[in-house]
Amino acid sequence: MNSNAMEVTLQPAPAVTYRTIGGILDFYILFGDTPEQVVQEFLVLIGRPVIPPYWSLGFQISRWGYGNLSEVKQTVERNRAVALPYDIQYTDIDYMEDKKDFTYDKLNFNELPQFADYLHEKGQKYIIILDPAIATSKRVGNAPYGSYDRGTEKNAWVTESDGTTPLLGEVWPGETVFPDYTSQSCIDWWIDEYEQFSREIKHDALWIDMNEVSNFKKGSNKGCDDNNLNYPPYTPKILDEVMFSKTLCMDAKQAWGNHYDVHSLYGYSMVLATEKALQRVFAGNRTLMLTRSSFPGVGKYSGHWLGDNAANWNDIKWAIPGMLEFGLFGVPYIGADICGFFDDCSEELCRRWMQVGAFYPFSRNHNAEGYKPQDPAAFGPNSLLVESSKHYLRIRYTLLPYLYTLFYKAHTTGETVVRPVMHEFYSDSATWTVDRQFLWGKHLLITPVLDPGVEKVYAYIPDATWYDYETMERLADRRKYVDMHLPADKLGLHIRGGAILPTQRPDVTTVYSRRNPMGLIVALDDNNQAAGELFWDDGDSRETVKTGNHVHYEFSAVNGMLKMQVTHSGYKDPNNLKFENITVLGVPQPPISVSETHIGTNGNFTTTVPSTNIQYDEAKKVMFLHGRSLTLGETYVVQWELDPKETQRFDCYPEENADEAKCKARGCIWEPSTNAGVPWCFYPRDYGYTVTEVKNTSSGITVDITRNKKYRSSGRPDSPDIDKIRVEIRYHSSNMLQFKMWDPAADRYEVPVPLSVPAAPETDEGKRLYKVEVTPNPFGIQVTRKSTGTKIWDSSVPGFTFSDMFIQVSTLLPSEFVYGFGETEHPTYKHDLNYHTWGMFAKDQPPGYKMNCYGVHPFYMGLETTADAHGVLLLNSNAMDVTFQPTPALTYRTVGGILDFYMVLGPTPEMVVQEYTALIGRPVLPAYWSLGFQLCRYGYANDTEIADLYRDMKAAGIPYDVQYADIDYLDRQLDFVLDPMFVGLPALVDRMRGESMKFIFILDPAISGNESHYPAFERGKAEDVFIKWPKNISDEIVWGKVWPDLPNVTVDESLDWEIQVEIYRAYTAFPDFFRNRTAAWWHQEVQDFYNNLKFDGLWIDMNEPASFVHGTVGGKCHGNPLLENPPYMPPLESQHVGLNHKTLCMNSEQELTDGKKVRHYDVHNLYGWSHAKPTYDALLNVTGKRGIVVTRSTYPSSGKWAGHWLGDNNASWDQLYKSIIGMMEFSLFGISYTGADICGFFNAAEYEMCLRWMQLGSFYPYSRNHNGKGNKRQDPVAWNSTFAEASRDVLNIRYTLLPYLYTLMFEAHTKGSTVVRPLLHEFVNDKTTWDIYKQFLWGPALLITPALDQGARSVDGYVPNARWYDFHTAKDVGVRGKMLSMPTPLDHINLHIRGGYILPWQKPQNTTYYSRRNPLGLIVALSDSQTAQGLFFWDDGEGIDTVERQQYLLTSFTAEKNNLSSEVLHNGLNPADQLTLGVVKVWGAGSVQIVQVTLTDETGGVHLLTSQHNLITQELIIDATPRSVRVDKRWTITWNNSI
Repeated sequence: MNSNAMEVTLQPAPAVTYRTIGGILDFYILFGDTPEQVVQEFLVLIGRPVIPPYWSLGFQISRWGYGNLSEVKQTVERNRAVALPYDIQYTDIDYMEDKKDFTYDKLNFNELPQFADYLHEKGQKYIIILDPAIATSKRVGNAPYGSYDRGTEKNAWVTESDGTTPLLGEVWPGETVFPDYTSQSCIDWWIDEYEQFSREIKHDALWIDMNEVSNFKKGSNKGCDDNNLNYPPYTPKILDEVMFSKTLCMDAKQAWGNHYDVHSLYGYSMVLATEKALQRVFAGNRTLMLTRSSFPGVGKYSGHWLGDNAANWNDIKWAIPGMLEFGLFGVPYIGADICGFFDDCSEELCRRWMQVGAFYPFSRNHNAEGYKPQDPAAFGPNSLLVESSKHYLRIRYTLLPYLYTLFYKAHTTGETVVRPVMHEFYSDSATWTVDRQFLWGKHLLITPVLDPGVEKVYAYIPDATWYDYETMERLADRRKYVDMHLPADKLGLHIRGGAILPTQRPDVTTVYSRRNPMGLIVALDDNNQAAGELFWDDGDSRETVKTGNHVHYEFSAVNGMLKMQVTHSGYKDPNNLKFENITVLGVPQPPISVSETHIGTNGNFTTTVPSTNIQYDEAKKVMFLHGRSLTLGETYVVQWELDPKETQRFDCYPEENADEAKCKARGCIWEPSTNAGVPWCFYPRDYGYTVTEVKNTSSGITVDITRNKKYRSSGRPDSPDIDKIRVEIRYHSSNMLQFKMWDPAADRYEVPVPLSVPAAPETDEGKRLYKVEVTPNPFGIQVTRKSTGTKIWDSSVPGFTFSDMFIQVSTLLPSEFVYGFGETEHPTYKHDLNYHTWGMFAKDQPPGYKMNCYGVHPFYMGLETTADAHGVLLLNSNAMDVTFQPTPALTYRTVGGILDFYMVLGPTPEMVVQEYTALIGRPVLPAYWSLGFQLCRYGYANDTEIADLYRDMKAAGIPYDVQYADIDYLDRQLDFVLDPMFVGLPALVDRMRGESMKFIFILDPAISGNESHYPAFERGKAEDVFIKWPKNISDEIVWGKVWPDLPNVTVDESLDWEIQVEIYRAYTAFPDFFRNRTAAWWHQEVQDFYNNLKFDGLWIDMNEPASFVHGTVGGKCHGNPLLENPPYMPPLESQHVGLNHKTLCMNSEQELTDGKKVRHYDVHNLYGWSHAKPTYDALLNVTGKRGIVVTRSTYPSSGKWAGHWLGDNNASWDQLYKSIIGMMEFSLFGISYTGADICGFFNAAEYEMCLRWMQLGSFYPYSRNHNGKGNKRQDPVAWNSTFAEASRDVLNIRYTLLPYLYTLMFEAHTKGSTVVRPLLHEFVNDKTTWDIYKQFLWGPALLITPALDQGARSVDGYVPNARWYDFHTAKDVGVRGKMLSMPTPLDHINLHIRGGYILPWQKPQNTTYYSRRNPLGLIVALSDSQTAQGLFFWDDGEGIDTVERQQYLLTSFTAEKNNLSSEVLHNGLNPADQLTLGVVKVWGAGSVQIVQVTLTDETGGVHLLTSQHNLITQELIIDATPRSVRVDKRWTITWNNSI
């Protein structure tokens, strides 16, 4: 911030050098993140721009050189005559008497006092010019020049260096003085003169010129003295390289200082004075100011034009970067003189300039004295120029509501109006140099012709959907340069998909157009969505945003529903405006019906739009709604239903290579579509089953259904259809129901996972949240939420199929907001419903897009448009897939078992998870130490490497609780056998555990069968625990190969992997963990292992189960080959190989607990589930403590026994945000103890990525840094001291908050609450949160906004609608319900505490053993009402079933009215685990000094406490440590402003 003469030099280093000749260097750096955010932050600093009056957005005509008023009127009349949209006429200095301010020429402009009325009669406005320079000469007839005389009396002039003598120069009127607008007496003079003149010459706004300040003499009539101000030691590269060229002497005096220092502020100071004058004259009317000279902050009051350009092709080009720059500078009301100021303009140049100028925010045609007129009508009433100008000005006037809304956004948020393409597409470097195109806001791309004689423009089409504004056709190109054909009467105008633009029928002035009906242009994007806004007021009054005298709409269109939501209604337009026409671009087929719903305070009213008012252009895919009458200021929903042949088709041939013959062989309809994803082969409407019998009871419904044999079989001969199906619907509770479909004539496999359903059903219909109906033909189940009438399940759609090895059912969804289904990597938390299919089959498959991974969770949560939530579980363990389509609808396909659905009704997202985990089992409570930081690596060469790592971590002081050993520690990867290179490991483990560390070892399920003496295998074989073939085929073990190597081999790891497997890997057997005897065997092996090598937790891997051969050694699976390659193969990774790819043969036989034999085909997805409980039981038994089990493969209810890591991820940036999605999904699945391998498993980690991942990973519930063999180390001490310090700092924050995290784990264990929590769970009524997946919460109160992108030094985070405190500063962030750009230097992660909550904390230590012994602190984050609540759970941290045995402390804390009190809800704590109260931090304690803090104990004793109150941050720190107050006792702390 410097106002002296300066220069900047740019050099290719890249670097910039500033040189200034005075003042100071005062830099403000804005970190933005995006270019648009930089501007927004800059305008917070300097002030956001004014909203110009609506009429000022109309087209304007001006000229210097009107000889008299008759010439002006001729100009007006000829442009009126051609019906040119045209709002404003100017007069330049010609109107003045001898060019003197505040006078008019009574000879040539005699009727000027009546000119404004002449314009107003036709809805037009009049703007005059004023220059700052004031003549010293007399007026005509030697009359006194009052303005000069009064200014002299008030000492209003800039003076010479003596501070007394007015400085004389020369401008248009001859010898002049120069007003000093930095002087109050000058400001008063200026206001008075302007007010007096405005009574004489009526006008509507003011144009101030020559205010740099301009002088035709060098410095003054006397010249300038030779001194360091006029001739400084260094002169920047300025005009003529003379400081006073065309301006004043630099030693001239002004009230703000030497002109040398404030010269660049002259125009700014004149703007400030003029704003006061305009307020005096126009009072409550907004009016308009236009200034030539500007400085940061001018945009708050004034617009700007780009100066006296010339009529040439260079200057038409230059105008675009000029406008874009002033957009950066905070002056959005900007434009260039259309057709050029100097020189005569050719018709072609003026025509092209009128085309682009129609899209300048300030759109004025202006030229200079001595050149021929260039207003449009001057080129002839029937000229191409006139027709082209009228065409684009009518488009401008049509879009003025959009442009006006952009100015509202600029005024309220600082968004740019004219916008560089780069601002919207900054990740596309091709846009960084685009300066011959520009945008209006986000959504309108303008591509003008800027060269002579051309009709093709080489234009860039950014990466989005675009529609030609004039033809409405969708462009085929994106993210590329194209040759755009633009004949003589055209410019390029394109609407971005995703836009909703408010419009109004145009007229010749805005006075008239504002009376006309409004409309909307809806341009659908790739996801069939769009959004927009409208701001509307009277167009003229001041401060309508502040006073609320306006209307604001938010428009959204999603999947055929256009919502016109009024968010503010403080203005009633006198013209009773209606939305008349709605145009929707990108509608794929004709609508079969359109409805309008008026959302009123007295209820909703829906009408059907008559077909005569609906038009559809098949070629252009555009829907027009005409003749509507939707009142401005009211909320409406417009819905269009498309032909079901498209959006309501259900795929009859999901396999590849469909054709018409195959389709019709299944009795289905074949109809190709041009729309991506739409099935060409689809079911007839009545395809499925019909109801034959229904029995209703108070507890449910039983239905018998029969396949509709009108159609042929389902088309898979190897999977015969089952004609008769039994359906049972059970009302388990008020918020849960089950619907089960099976073959009553056969014993089909059902999932053996036990669920907790209520002992008695809910028979009272009044208590149930749902209503169930059965549709007869086709059969379907409809579940409706009674409170809203929303159908949350509706399977009355075609395609229901139940055959032996293929079962399919589809349902309509209440909205497109669906979350869940796993385990696979999803790119967003909310599913994309645009025809995506996700396979589910447990597999040793690292995370990847549409790759089925380690576990299976057929559970989803759906949000309804009412913000209610529900959850659905399909209890089926066969290979399956789910397909989403934009109907919105969902299709399940599975290759076996039955359909067994459970639905929970919430109604909040958090309640959905609580109800779901009540059904499947609550998450395990992990040991406290397992919440500490953990280190692992596949590739430790020996125990010395682990010892060295432990030493270095201790030396660095980095919190660290758990060390792992991967399979390296096992001799040839044999379970339970120690490798000779790790002979010192038992002693190391004992030493580390003696120093308060914990150790976890890996165990895989596969057991080698190639050893001469291997007790684990020998005892297992004796106990018959291994999976075998069915007895009718063989009594042999089904052999696979995994990690164990053969004896006496040296592995050459340079060989191809398949060769290594073949020649080095031993045969392995797979324990069948369903069997009770297997659990006993596993327990004994774990016990023997523990006797030799102590551990605290177990990590079970490869339990999908994984095998390195397909099916079995040799590759030949015995038995039915359809089990390996079923008639329908879901889209799984390597599906062409079969289901046995990298696992066992599907015909392998397993035995359930009750002795029932089952095929691996049916229970494959349960292998990891069956492995978890025996491992957890063994761990607890052999250690006598809780510990933790971490498993790779999971299924619903696995969370009762184990945590989960997100698998073998990559060291890549995208894995950071995808890990958040994964954790949030596993929160839905009832597994709270989750996290990803910090810094990535595969590939080498990069420094910045790993550091950012350490920050993010410090807030994983399961926080482990782990990487793969062959990659460089990535633990915190593997980098440098800076990395280690940053890791230590962020882990110290984690350890500080572990009491809060542990309390959340307790609530998950007892109530089923989520730990890692999506924002939508806490703020479901804020639909912005429904799409957020790059931020997350710990519980309800800690918001984590990590940096997830390379090079990011700020993060755009959403701040939900609550009070939030910055964890690092304790300050209220002062923002809510909006995005916030958060500075995020490399050593920082953004953390915010929610007001209204109390978080327990402890001073961190290097392990939890020591941190648990510190006093308990509290963060009391006060809400707006100065209240807060919190909970604290505490036990010994590792005892078994401490909750069930009541061996814990549970305390609640409440803050209200300067009091903080505790209440002990349960106290069964062992005395050895008792804590005392430490430091209490009260955030939001106010800015009135707290002078006394007291603690009242449970005996009534009152104790003074020491405190510190920071009045700036409003943090009150209270230290209760010296009082040794026990946390398990009641107490109250009170703080007061007076004693």
